[in-house]
Amino acid sequence: MGLLDRFRRSAPGGRGPEASDARYLADWVRTHTGVEAYVEPKTTVTDVTVVLVAADGEWTRRVVGERGARQLAGRLRIPVYDVRRTGYPQRMRDFDARRRIERRRAVENDLRDHR
Repeated sequence: MGLLDRFRRSAPGGRGPEASDARYLADWVRTHTGVEAYVEPKTTVTDVTVVLVAADGEWTRRVVGERGARQLAGRLRIPVYDVRRTGYPQRMRDFDARRRIERRRAVENDLRDHR
């Protein structure tokens, strides 16, 4: 076993996500509307990942292995895209921008309240 093997979250052989991740993703799809899957390529740090993006731009990411993303999307009956070809949807970037603004305002309000 290699040094990092114990920290990898995908199933051996790239068969798909671990059961807990698969359950989490299924629950996430069930509780959000308009969800699409975006498959991210393997990197030197992580195996293949999938980003689920809801209609409002909220998103989540999990390691799923080589075949896992497409199998998972098929089981959940959601569209799946290769992020290298399509890029990330604008609504995801907009969601992140809104969150940054909300966090900044919360910090500013907190500082103002403590003066």
